[in-house]
Amino acid sequence: MQRLALFDLDDTLVNRSAAFRAWAREFVITHRLDAAAFVWLLDADARTSGTKGIFFHAVRETFRLDQAADELWQQYRQRMPELVACRSQDLEALRLLRAAGWRIGIVTNGMTDNQHGKIHRAGLNTLVDGWCISDEVGIRKPEPAIFSIIAQRCGTSIAHGGWMIGDDPMLDVAGGRRAGLRTMWLQTESRSWPEGQPEPDITVATVANAVEVLLQRIDTMPATRD
Repeated sequence: MQRLALFDLDDTLVNRSAAFRAWAREFVITHRLDAAAFVWLLDADARTSGTKGIFFHAVRETFRLDQAADELWQQYRQRMPELVACRSQDLEALRLLRAAGWRIGIVTNGMTDNQHGKIHRAGLNTLVDGWCISDEVGIRKPEPAIFSIIAQRCGTSIAHGGWMIGDDPMLDVAGGRRAGLRTMWLQTESRSWPEGQPEPDITVATVANAVEVLLQRIDTMPATRD
């Protein structure tokens, strides 16, 4: 199996949850909302999947804002990249992984401007071989095709296998499995593994932990394919 490591972006390489909480606090202050509005934003975000257009239409209606929903969404996409960060330990781990001859890619759902900004803001653009954003290519995880595209952008083929590392059981783990990759699940404190879902090959706590596993050369194990 080739040395190819694909990483999710939000809540894997960068702490998207912390960034969203920071954005929500700013939003509440800017629009003179109350503490209940902050809780509403967090809950609505947790319930929303896919792009944020629907979310911001609900925000505008709920809080009776004058600004158009699309304008609120655009402001959000401009601000969020400024609030994300990647742990220094994880950045150093990626440097070590690349120095060891691994090809590294980022595969993420989201809007191109928002995700592109996060990648550059966090300093990840200099540490990976490529990235693939769902809005840019018109394909979302867990579809196998998006994993194939990022492998090509890293200069190889998904047919040779590799690893997918991410925090989402369906998008990252199940999606990676469908694409013929072995998988690592980055477990967050607030999430447990869903019952009935095929388990990942390995569970880790951080990106640095995942890199440590990869550098132990366990990639001689057979690939997992559905």
